[in-house]
Amino acid sequence: MTPTTALETPAPLKSVEPRSRAAQVQKLVSAGGIEAWLVEDYAVPLVAVEFAFKGGASQDPAGKPGAANLLSGLLDEGAGPYDAEGFHRALDEDAIELSFSTDRDNFHGRLQTLARNVGPAFSLLRLAVAEARLDAEPFERVSAQIAAGLRRELNDPDHVASRAFREKAYFGHPYGQPVRGDLDVLPTLTRGDLVEIRSGVFARESLKIAVVGAIDAETLKQHLDDVFGALPQRGSLIATPEAAFGDVGQRFVVDVDVPQSTIRFGRPGLARRDPDFFAGMVVNHVLGGGVFSARLFREVREKRGLAYSVYSQLLNYDHGAMLYGGTSTKNERAAESMAVIEAEIRNLSEVGPTEEELDKAKKYLIGSYALRFDTSTKIASQLLHLQTEGFDVDQLDERNRQIAAVTMEDAKRAAKRLFGDASLLVAVAGRPVGM
Repeated sequence: MTPTTALETPAPLKSVEPRSRAAQVQKLVSAGGIEAWLVEDYAVPLVAVEFAFKGGASQDPAGKPGAANLLSGLLDEGAGPYDAEGFHRALDEDAIELSFSTDRDNFHGRLQTLARNVGPAFSLLRLAVAEARLDAEPFERVSAQIAAGLRRELNDPDHVASRAFREKAYFGHPYGQPVRGDLDVLPTLTRGDLVEIRSGVFARESLKIAVVGAIDAETLKQHLDDVFGALPQRGSLIATPEAAFGDVGQRFVVDVDVPQSTIRFGRPGLARRDPDFFAGMVVNHVLGGGVFSARLFREVREKRGLAYSVYSQLLNYDHGAMLYGGTSTKNERAAESMAVIEAEIRNLSEVGPTEEELDKAKKYLIGSYALRFDTSTKIASQLLHLQTEGFDVDQLDERNRQIAAVTMEDAKRAAKRLFGDASLLVAVAGRPVGM
């Protein structure tokens, strides 16, 4: 098979169709049944691997937020015959980058290595995945590092506002819990909690893998079997219920003695599989997604000088979706800022975007997509993201076509659904006047 190259978009020519990204992806299955997406690229002698198991922070034991995050911080702190120091020395000797992280729905791993060190890199990855030691010393050390970060965040208005917003939006749901945990809960986490999460989450059934770089399919298959082949086929995930977005129309203030108010606002969003999702993406770009062209940037910053930054975005999870945004402004002008934001949201809901706004948003979203594929790690990340969201490889090409197909009628309908009556859940950290 002729090796493919990195997912590139050539300079646009009217007579030439853009190169298909999907056609460059090999979908392979190892002898042991491990599936992966591969893009062979020998331009640079590197291999980037991204993988994820279904079940992230939503799998934290009841009343113990932060357990999955702590586990992610310990997998490279000693495994198999290596203690923490020995494991990191082995990584450093061959310039191997290995890390783990967790979000609300997935447990992630990332590996980057020089092509000549692929063997040692995958061997160390296998140890981290299958034989992490979770020794007492690194357990205490990593816990202390997380606790130090949590203490710093107690007086960080951005963190305080974001946390208050999420707790209200998804009260009583795993999505409302802090991924990194609580200072009061962190000392109660045990090695047994982490072992329980690992045994429930690390299973081949939900494993998604993306690889980009100087490696051929047959070599990759062998390494995948070595790394993941011994894992159980099925895990034991805790069922995550659908998340109902709450407290729309309510405002909550957390008193923080700072001169500026940090504001977070939002309301229910559109699910990733909703027929209006791409139209919603376009109208959100008009509202607050395009930094300089967005209405919020123009009305809040340029015209009134209320804030340096203001934004909105669509956040999607396996069991919920939201429109989410934020800004920071002087305490005395917080109420005015929110009034402007709500007015723009209401106008978009009732009137919709202009033809010019619609055209600019679509062109930006389509044109900027190529920037997500300009490095091996970015390509691997995008391939993994599609897999964890349940899409096939053809979505690499379909995404821009679906955005281009959004009509004014689609945009107005999506705006009405997304923005509704402009009622928002608002959480503020600071001492806002009039709120």
